[in-house]
Amino acid sequence: MDIKNNIKEFKNKISGKSCKLVAVSKTKPVSLLAEAYHEGVRIFGENKVQELADKYEKLPKDIEWHMIGHLQRNKVKYIAPFVALIHSVDSLKLLNEVNKQAKKNNRVIDCLLQMHIAAEETKFGLSEEELLELISSEEVGEMKNIRIVGLMGMATFTDNKEQIRREFRGLKKLFDKVSRQNTPQNVIIKELSMGMSGDYEIAIEEGSTLIRVGSAIFGERG
Repeated sequence: MDIKNNIKEFKNKISGKSCKLVAVSKTKPVSLLAEAYHEGVRIFGENKVQELADKYEKLPKDIEWHMIGHLQRNKVKYIAPFVALIHSVDSLKLLNEVNKQAKKNNRVIDCLLQMHIAAEETKFGLSEEELLELISSEEVGEMKNIRIVGLMGMATFTDNKEQIRREFRGLKKLFDKVSRQNTPQNVIIKELSMGMSGDYEIAIEEGSTLIRVGSAIFGERG
């Protein structure tokens, strides 16, 4: 697997677009991350808190670490000192905990609200109704140590490209809707995280600003 060429290819694909690459490094050894870092990658995404914390300790400190997997409230404290963006906030309770741990670390942590856009019931995420209720709530507006900067969604795992496109398009429509609304000061909707190794090209076409790509850079999981 030629990491150098893969990264070069991705940089060409997103060149001129307002889209950034999140290199999904879950299960990959630090040596491969160091190789990607050497090729200019500065945003890495991890699914598991322990792995994220371990890699943070071992790699350069100008890396922007993104938590992209499902996050349990009792584990927020381990990443609160350094995490740059949490993609997977799917409840008010979790947002509360992030705010609490960010305050302890004297930080403001950026978060994306995870939307349920797929046909599969197993995926996490908020409904449109829950989203609108959450971003307009007084409780969220009073959280001084978080900033909601956008939305995240995962399309259905399917070969049906039209279905994937419909799901991404629906999320972009919702993103546009909420970005035009009057929201509290700590809600600034500007990032749209959608698209992974299998569907990132469709996601870019539909307006993604963050694509989460792992196997297409590092190869299949080892």
